[in-house]
Amino acid sequence: MDRKRMRAMAVSSSVMLAAALVVLAVATTPAAATPATGVTSLAIAQGSFLDIDTKVKTGDWKADLLTKGASDLFVLQNTIQPGGSFGWHSHPGPSLVIVKSGTATLYFGADPSCTPHVVTAGNGFVDSGGDVHVVRNEGSEALVTIVTSLVPQGATRRIDQPDPGNCGF
Repeated sequence: MDRKRMRAMAVSSSVMLAAALVVLAVATTPAAATPATGVTSLAIAQGSFLDIDTKVKTGDWKADLLTKGASDLFVLQNTIQPGGSFGWHSHPGPSLVIVKSGTATLYFGADPSCTPHVVTAGNGFVDSGGDVHVVRNEGSEALVTIVTSLVPQGATRRIDQPDPGNCGF
C-alpha cells in the first residue's frame, strides 16, 4: 500500500474513532434533572426515629409500620402556583400527601401512556418511594399539599430525576 493511501486510512480511522467517542460521551452523560418551578416549601417539623415496629387493628381497619434502621420523618407544606411543577423526582422512602387546596395532577415516569392522576382538595395519595414522578398544578388556583415523608436517616428526602420523556411537557 502506498503512503498516500495509508495516510488516508489513518485519517479516516481517526475521524471514525473521534465520532465514536462523541457518541459514547453523549450516550453516557446523564440527562439533566428537571427543576421545580413555582414551588415554595415550608418545613413544619423533622424528627428521627430508631426502628419502628407498630401494628394496630380497629374493627376491619388495620395498619402495620415496620422499619429496620434509623429513619428521618419530614412534615412539609408545599405551595405550587398555577402552571407550577415539582419537576421529575423520586424519594428513598414513602410519603403520605394530603391535598389541602387546589388540585394535584401526578404523572409517573414508568407509565408509557403518561396517564394523569388527579387528586382534589381533601384527598390524598401515597408515594411508596422509588418511583420517578412529577406533581403539577394544572389548575387555576394555588395547590397546597401537606407531605409526611419517612426516609432512611441521613438520606436526601427528594432525588431530582431527568425527564423520562414519556409525557412531552
